[in-house]
Amino acid sequence: MKKGSIKNNRINGEVMRELSLIIRDEVKDPRIDPLMSITHVEVTPDLQFCKCFVSTLGGDESLKKTVEGLKNAEGYIRRELAHRVNLRKTPIIQFIADKSIEYGVNMSHMIDVVAMEDEMKKNRAENEDEGEI
Repeated sequence: MKKGSIKNNRINGEVMRELSLIIRDEVKDPRIDPLMSITHVEVTPDLQFCKCFVSTLGGDESLKKTVEGLKNAEGYIRRELAHRVNLRKTPIIQFIADKSIEYGVNMSHMIDVVAMEDEMKKNRAENEDEGEI
C-alpha cells in the first residue's frame, strides 16, 4: 500500500474517527482537555506506526498536559483501536501537539491588523487631500 493511496486515506480517516470516539467516550484522564480535537492522522503504509496530531483551544500548557495524558493512556487506546478497527496490525500511536490552528489564527490576526492600518492610512490621505482643496 502506497502512502497517499485511496486505501491509505480511508484507513487514516477510519483510525481518526475511532481515536476521536475512544478518547472522547472512554479515556477519563483529567489532564486531557475536553476541548481537544484530533486534527490529522497519518498511518504508515505498513500499519506499524500512527502519528496522531492533537490540538486544544486552551493554550500551550493545556496542549502539553493533554499530550501527556494521551501518551499515558496510549496502551489502552491502542487496545481499544484493535477491537474496533479490523487491521492486520494495530499501529503504535504517537501523539503530537499540533499548533497549526493557533498559527493560522495568529496569521489571520496579523493580516487583519495590517489591513486595518492600511485602511487608516488610506483614510488619512483622503482627508488630507480634501483639506487642501
